[in-house]
Amino acid sequence: MVIGIIAAMDKELELLKPMLKDVREEEKDGYSFFIGTTGAHTIVAMKCGIGKVNAALGTMTLIREAHPGLVINSGVAGGGDSNVKVNDVVVGEEVAYHDVWCGPENQWGAVQGLPLHYEGAYDVLQLIPERDDIKRGLICTGDQFIGSREQLEDVKRRFPTVLAVDMESAAIAQVCYLRGVPMVSLRVISDSPWSEKDNTEEYIDFWQSAPKHTFGIVKEIITGLRD
Repeated sequence: MVIGIIAAMDKELELLKPMLKDVREEEKDGYSFFIGTTGAHTIVAMKCGIGKVNAALGTMTLIREAHPGLVINSGVAGGGDSNVKVNDVVVGEEVAYHDVWCGPENQWGAVQGLPLHYEGAYDVLQLIPERDDIKRGLICTGDQFIGSREQLEDVKRRFPTVLAVDMESAAIAQVCYLRGVPMVSLRVISDSPWSEKDNTEEYIDFWQSAPKHTFGIVKEIITGLRD
């Protein structure tokens, strides 16, 4: 199987590249694709850039150029609940926009004519181990860094079950939905906007000692996949 992995930032991509064997770099329509193998699978990893538009463009390019049978979005996110701690991994059983409003005939978060929630690939979700540091549930996406408890509470007012907040997952999921490609988002929690402390400083500190083993769950999942 060809598996596409999308990260938003270089520092996220750098934590993913070591899982690839025999890696080579190719330029595809302005993007750098890092192509290698993990187990029996061909992996195509790329950086899309931060935010929903960058995520959508990158995903469309990946699908068009690499024809993946699965897209995995891997990176970091802010914690959306007090039960989610820094360094936990949140598995997106479903993802949604928290900043989309298409008028009174639509649910908040739904692009008109499309689902409110995009479901993670069922077969992939079954491969993810049950561990205390792995949480499963809703990831919400918007074009803003959630930097305060007040901002998070605004998201939770509409999506009370949210476990993580990011800036790309739902856009990647929307493109995959429209193109019929299974997708799952895996996010390492880098900061906790639900707390009273300065989570911007917490986010910066996270990158000083980002634990590479937390990104290893992606390799576990890929290794467990069958063609």
